Amino acid sequence: MKKIIYSLVIVTLLFSCKKEKQESNEIIEVTKKEEVVIVYTHRHYPADKQLFAQFEKETGIKVNVVNAKADELIQKMTIEGEHSPADVLITVDAGRLVRAKNKDLLQSVTSETLNTIVPAHLRDTDNQWFSLTKRARVIVYAKDRVKPENLSSYNNLTAKEWNEKVLIRSSSNIYNQSLLAS
Repeated sequence: MKKIIYSLVIVTLLFSCKKEKQESNEIIEVTKKEEVVIVYTHRHYPADKQLFAQFEKETGIKVNVVNAKADELIQKMTIEGEHSPADVLITVDAGRLVRAKNKDLLQSVTSETLNTIVPAHLRDTDNQWFSLTKRARVIVYAKDRVKPENLSSYNNLTAKEWNEKVLIRSSSNIYNQSLLAS
């Protein structure tokens, strides 16, 4: 069942980027006719390669993957404009998906499958992007110096006692911005 759900998510996502401001159904027809889908991705996980291979096997549609950093891919899509060959954009965080949406690089997708399996808080309100995965951001501390109850949530890190004692990436980092926004 899990493989089917992942396949359905990938299939739907593979048709969610703009292709000359056409309707989603038209994009699917064009893609199937060409028998290739172009995925711009920042992710580098073996599971993605397995999903793409499974998609190719089940549909007969070849998946061409373009790997680069998300900001580079978004810039590439911006330069390419409506003539971008990208059929789908996969990033490693929602912050960059919001950036892509704000640059009008995405389009809405109507999918009962995605609406059923992706909770509302993990997708764009206009259905222009959907979260595939989540990451756990954990707090690591010295057990001999810190009581677990003193760090039971991210909010605890804002207490005065932790001032200048927390090691974290810069507040300008998109991962931290996404974490704080959540």
